[in-house]
Amino acid sequence: MSWDLEAMSWGYTHISVQEICYKWTISNFSRCMEGIIEKITSPVFSLGASDEVAWCLRVHPNGVDEESKDYLSLFLVLVSCPERPVWAKFQFWITNNRRKKYLNMKGSNVVSFLHNQHRGFKKFFLRGLLFLHQHWLLPEDQLTICCKVSIVGDFFSKPGQNMTPAIQDPRHVLTDDLQELWEKSLFTNCCLLVGGYEFRAHKAILAARSPVFRAMFQHKMKESLTNRVEIQDMDPQVFQVMIDFIYNGKVPDFHSYSMATGVLAAADRYGLEGLLVMCEDSLSKNLSLTNAAHTLILADLHSRKELKAQALKFIALYPFEVSETSGWKSMLESHPHLVAEASHSLASAQCPFLEPSLKRLKRS
Repeated sequence: MSWDLEAMSWGYTHISVQEICYKWTISNFSRCMEGIIEKITSPVFSLGASDEVAWCLRVHPNGVDEESKDYLSLFLVLVSCPERPVWAKFQFWITNNRRKKYLNMKGSNVVSFLHNQHRGFKKFFLRGLLFLHQHWLLPEDQLTICCKVSIVGDFFSKPGQNMTPAIQDPRHVLTDDLQELWEKSLFTNCCLLVGGYEFRAHKAILAARSPVFRAMFQHKMKESLTNRVEIQDMDPQVFQVMIDFIYNGKVPDFHSYSMATGVLAAADRYGLEGLLVMCEDSLSKNLSLTNAAHTLILADLHSRKELKAQALKFIALYPFEVSETSGWKSMLESHPHLVAEASHSLASAQCPFLEPSLKRLKRS
């Protein structure tokens, strides 16, 4: 276990965040998608006339490579800056003919920009949808793109005064201590059998964290009497993530969709609400054409309202593409009520340009 050095004094640091909102309108945009123009660059914009940090937007009407040729690609470019990286977070959206936001896409984290470096989305928007719904998304043949940039700027620090030595945050100490008990199998009093692997654990900690384990150990069940729990139908790697969360409240980055869905099912099975929320967030951020239908089924099965809402919203954005996937075709047979919910979601959006998509979903 690692201990922080004891603090002998205190100080205060303030980090500034400045925001820029920029609207860019491109006229005669349908002509730009005919393959003649490779890229279009916006005028330069900044926080103020004297600001050293300046930006522009760059759109590629026909994508930037073979993979993105069916999409509009959109990037934020750092045009000028002092001789240091600029840290910023950004988001893009399109304004439709009712001046409402459409397709709000955000960068996931604060990232660094160097001079002339660009960041954004290769697959920002499907060209086919723009062609199909020009009256909605290209009023008077104009595409309006909006951008919000949040710049993490300079910081200033204020020294404090000497103080009596302080100990590490007790909550962090507790987490470290519990993690050490688990990793070193100290004073364990039960054994969990998962897929041929044995995991030594502590009944009190399992019971404190999971209502399912609590009920199991409170009553005179076989597991309580023998101190052995056999867990069927769970991958040992999924169980490892779940037990780590039980002891330290953390989860690693999910490197695969299947791992995230497996951990979600395990968390629901053992009543771990905090872990469910983390899985839900990860799956929401990684929705795609191929997994949207399966994610909708998963959210419905495990009663995750936010994940279900995100999946329905994604399907509403790409109804043609999702309806051609194997996941959607499988859902037609196995979960017809979810197909009906997706259709209702499209209808309730009250977007005129989605009417053909709605009819197609109903025919499916």
